[in-house]
Amino acid sequence: MTARMKLTLSYAGIVVVSGALLLAAVGLFLLRYVPDTVDFFPNRSDLLRAFVPVAILVMIVLLVIGWAGGWWLAGRMLAPLNRIGYAAQLAAHGSLSHRVALEGPRDEFRDLADVFDSMLDQLEQNMAEQQRFAANASHELRTPLAISQTVLEVARADPDRDVDALIDRLQEVNARAIELTEALLLLSRAERRAFTRESVDLSLLAEEAVESLLPLADKRGLTIDVGGDAAHVVGNGALLQQLITNLVHNAIVHNEPENGAVTVRTHSLAEAVAVVVENTGPVLSPALVATLAEPFQRGTARTHDDDHAGAGLGLAIVQRIAQAHEGTLVLTSRVGGGLNVTVWLPHPHPGLYEPVASA
Repeated sequence: MTARMKLTLSYAGIVVVSGALLLAAVGLFLLRYVPDTVDFFPNRSDLLRAFVPVAILVMIVLLVIGWAGGWWLAGRMLAPLNRIGYAAQLAAHGSLSHRVALEGPRDEFRDLADVFDSMLDQLEQNMAEQQRFAANASHELRTPLAISQTVLEVARADPDRDVDALIDRLQEVNARAIELTEALLLLSRAERRAFTRESVDLSLLAEEAVESLLPLADKRGLTIDVGGDAAHVVGNGALLQQLITNLVHNAIVHNEPENGAVTVRTHSLAEAVAVVVENTGPVLSPALVATLAEPFQRGTARTHDDDHAGAGLGLAIVQRIAQAHEGTLVLTSRVGGGLNVTVWLPHPHPGLYEPVASA
């Protein structure tokens, strides 16, 4: 039995029961005052004989009115649900562009339709992003494979090939493919939020990231300044370590060719904690900065070397890890050149923690 049929039966039942109660009230409280004697006309029996057929006819009319009116009212009430169901059916078949767009005053059905439309908007955006990401990932993964194939074909056609140079080139291409694959797996892990949580101090992670990347900074002639408050959050230590490492690494490789600088700071406020990484570098337009967190987007053209293969996933991974920890990533260009990257993460005890200045 459909919901419309159930509502129709309910409406018709209410009408019929109400009519029956009304007729019973007439019979019980009015007819009892009429004498039921032969010398009185019309007596109670006469009125009952005249009243019962009319009451039956009225009950039939009430049943018809209740059924027809209930069917119409149920259809009107369920029309928004039918529209939502139609949109859901289209979405189930892969069409995410259709919207319910329910009109009329705001009520429970309107709220439900608006929430459903918002869900479709989010699904459509996520689907488009996943398709774009899959296309970019396929292209990026195909590149090292195509390079390897070309190197092998050239080496096969060259009788005087340098085996050591061939091995070095293939190893470089293979390392790039491994780096890209690991980045994709890390990105997928952050998006699925498949990790355990624990108490983590971001200031310690920042010091570890700077220490591990200090040789790369020295090689490029950069100075790194790290400091700030003890910043405690609840999250996955490995992912948060990767987040800060990506930020510092990105700040190093996208910097001035010489005499550049990187600044790493952690802050703990009453409601949130922050990791701020600044680096010198070329002037970045606001339009370019807005796209830097997109997968496979690179801020500046550069020569790929052994230090960085340039997969274009550094800030994309940072953003996904931040979102998986209910945080946000904010990118702003620095006056004079370079980038300011701030990751905000929720404080484990908002409003209860006073920041402690580091020594």
